[in-house]
Amino acid sequence: MTLKKPNSPPAPFDYRPPAEPWLTPLHADNDILVLSKQSGLLCVAGKPENHRDCLEERARIRFPQARLVHRLDRETSGIVIMAMNPKAQRHLGLQFERRKIRKVYIARVSGCVRANAGTIDLPLATDWPNRPKQMVDKEKGRSALTEWEVIAREADATRLRLFPLTGRSHQLRVHLRSIGHPILGDGFYADGKALAAADRLQLHAETITLHHPADGRIVTFVDDCPF
Repeated sequence: MTLKKPNSPPAPFDYRPPAEPWLTPLHADNDILVLSKQSGLLCVAGKPENHRDCLEERARIRFPQARLVHRLDRETSGIVIMAMNPKAQRHLGLQFERRKIRKVYIARVSGCVRANAGTIDLPLATDWPNRPKQMVDKEKGRSALTEWEVIAREADATRLRLFPLTGRSHQLRVHLRSIGHPILGDGFYADGKALAAADRLQLHAETITLHHPADGRIVTFVDDCPF
């Protein structure tokens, strides 16, 4: 058996980004652009030519000055903030770096979550032989903290509201899998019934709260969950 080398590139995926809606702006002013990203669309272009279509490229056709300041996974839907000038980009970047921006996600997970709320405190690291997958690594991982609360319980699933206090790659997906409740439809971290239970990753960035770069006032934007 041949083992994949740690520096091997990620396996290619069949990229078929949704064409409709092509772009969904929720808000635009002189400093920020707020978009709703659909599941299946990359935030930034990949190296293969057929991975050029992405949220950033679509936004710049209509808003040429727009600059990306954060990302969502391709499979995740929801709110993405872009800056409309370099000053706003620096301002928003510092807010993300200093954890001043508050994000709230909605997820449907496998099984019945018994507690009504809780915190997941598990450090994460890249699973290099299987990148871009991440894994819990209590020795070398970077700190990762997620708060959660139950919204509703279904027969074989639970709807959660998630509050990531750190911003690690795949944090919510790995954290929920680690407590035995993988997100439905997660092609990386779910299998069996949990994978087959939905035709997309049931994870949505619903709310973002930040200090507006123009005057520092606190503003909140909402993108209603589609599932």
